[in-house]
Amino acid sequence: MGDAAKPTVSPPTKVQDAPPPLTVAVVGGGIIGVLTALGLIHRGIQTTIYERAPTFHEIGAAMAFTGAARTCMEQINPSVLDVLRRVGQPSPHEKVRYWDGFHPRTKAAAADEASALLFDVPERDLAFWACLRSHFLLGMAALLPDGAVEFGKELVGFTDGPGEGVVLRFADGTTAAADVLIGCDGIHSATRPLLLGADHPSAHPTYTHKTVFRALVPFPGAVAALGADKAHDYSLHLGPNAHMISFPVQNATLYNLFVALHDPAPWPDAYSRTMTAPSTRSEVATALRGWGPHVAELVGLLPDALVKYGVFDMAAHPAPTYARGRVCVAGDAAHASSPFHGAGACMGVEDALVLADLLARVQDDTTISAPGRPRAIEAALQAFSAVRKERSQWLVQSSRDIGDIYQWRYQATGEDSAKCKAEFEWRARKIGYFDVDGMVADGRREYEARFAGGV
Repeated sequence: MGDAAKPTVSPPTKVQDAPPPLTVAVVGGGIIGVLTALGLIHRGIQTTIYERAPTFHEIGAAMAFTGAARTCMEQINPSVLDVLRRVGQPSPHEKVRYWDGFHPRTKAAAADEASALLFDVPERDLAFWACLRSHFLLGMAALLPDGAVEFGKELVGFTDGPGEGVVLRFADGTTAAADVLIGCDGIHSATRPLLLGADHPSAHPTYTHKTVFRALVPFPGAVAALGADKAHDYSLHLGPNAHMISFPVQNATLYNLFVALHDPAPWPDAYSRTMTAPSTRSEVATALRGWGPHVAELVGLLPDALVKYGVFDMAAHPAPTYARGRVCVAGDAAHASSPFHGAGACMGVEDALVLADLLARVQDDTTISAPGRPRAIEAALQAFSAVRKERSQWLVQSSRDIGDIYQWRYQATGEDSAKCKAEFEWRARKIGYFDVDGMVADGRREYEARFAGGV
């Protein structure tokens, strides 16, 4: 009897190799750029920051982050929250008080809650932690691995074509390639006009007709002007066509002063990167002439020479989308806000979490083949834009409104403190009482719906 016939075995179906690890180029080495990079690196995504300056730098003195933003930071990369704990300072008070900075005519009256306090709101609505911008940025930058940043790289163009990914072109003649480009390059973003078109109305921010002056002054001077109780608190002084925000930083060794003035004139060079002009303490003192003596004393603490910042934002022309192809913008590059809510950077933190989560899903999905990855990336970035656009653009407009409310220019409130309080409270709750996990889940659902299960 012969040998039994051997069964015919078909050769195994060739499985296409999985794509290599995802690569991301982050344009901009500011706070949101570094934070986004740290979130991606924490998820095993190869990320390089391209910063046009020769080193890390941050303009402005102080900033603050809400409780919702800190929840995002912990999910982005727990080490980021550790940095904020080291350099930040939570408010020790249960309420934020809003004072009449204009009408009181004596220091005693200015400090008297019965006569000068306009309203207060629970501090828990926003739960701010304040810090110096430079300290937070440098603390985060220290977490980056070697080689994660290239300085002196000013983006001048990119191509998003098949095969080679996104190719970035820099002013020095060099290029770089990545699977994804994220523009985190601030209010005067180079990425935004490249993404939307140089002539698009949203390519450039517009002037809000507000100017601001910032300074860090010695804390004892603040105590002398305001008294120990007010000086240790986060305080706002309101009045016609101006307002002042002040709070302690560096464990109450320094005091941050922020003065905002209404400016009916146009800003010179509105479409340049120039948002500053030289100024003096005298300009601020003239604008606040006739205000209460406590405000005058605080203004007296300012240095003689000041920088005046023109406040620009994206309220007049919101971007129609934050993403096209494998390129997106985030933070101020997407939705630059005025500083009057104090939550513009918080919106960028929320952006960073959604981007890190969605791009990690692209990288970790073993069902996506190399040819299918570009479509997955595009679906992820479109999901990011869809989830983040409404909330972040609402914040931009609301922040403009708050600036007018503080300066008694908002038609619906005027000088009516009860109406001002009501307006602030519902807006603050929308910012602070935010479902971070729900945002992440919404992003994942948007991605799955757009990508339809992978390729």
